[in-house]
Amino acid sequence: MEGLGLAVEGGVLRITFDRPDRLNSLGAELIHAAAEAVENAAADGVRLIVLTGTGRAFSSGADVSPDGSPPGLDTLDAANRFVRAVTSCPVVCLAAVNGIAAGVGCSFALAADITVAKESAAFMLAFTKIGLMPDGGASLLVPASVGRARAARMALLAEKVDARTAAEWGLIAFVTPDEEFDGVVEDLVARLSAGAPLALAATKQVLNATTLPLLDVALTAERDGQGALLASSDFQEGMAAFQQKRAAVFAGR
Repeated sequence: MEGLGLAVEGGVLRITFDRPDRLNSLGAELIHAAAEAVENAAADGVRLIVLTGTGRAFSSGADVSPDGSPPGLDTLDAANRFVRAVTSCPVVCLAAVNGIAAGVGCSFALAADITVAKESAAFMLAFTKIGLMPDGGASLLVPASVGRARAARMALLAEKVDARTAAEWGLIAFVTPDEEFDGVVEDLVARLSAGAPLALAATKQVLNATTLPLLDVALTAERDGQGALLASSDFQEGMAAFQQKRAAVFAGR
């Protein structure tokens, strides 16, 4: 479909967010299509899933339509489906982060089993800047990797974390110079796709069972909290400030 590349070759499913003019922002329809591809991967004989983006971004997060309409719970529900698909799929998922991964784009990058990023890439939970809270499982995926203090720093302050810092924190597995990125990704693709499928699936299952046992709880809590915030005046102000490129003035209502 337009905006999403889906290709299978040599047992490798490559899912590419392909809206470079919009920094690969994601709407519900596109996310559902990506989730369906992940859900069908094992039955289709796929041995590895690679998730990446086109252009300067991995994904800048949920899409804001050209008329300024904000994303809603349909996008969040699609995002939750995608995260559940990636984490429950027996096929290993490699996220190749080619640029900024913000908002739910950050959540998707961290839901993968192994995440490798260009040195110029960065990760950001930008939700509070527009009066929202982290979603897509970020409230669990981030602290499971870096601990509560660093997760709070990312989520509450909405700080951008460069790829090298992300690797030092343990947020991602690998960081590589930009010019070496494609080669490193393909080396990982070759190693993982040639691995023992049953052993990799069992390893992934136990790692997620022990580190993400409350993922469904987090996704449900995020949906409840985000639903209330989407109806708030603060969110309306946050979106207006974002579109007008000014600082938001939040009133707490």
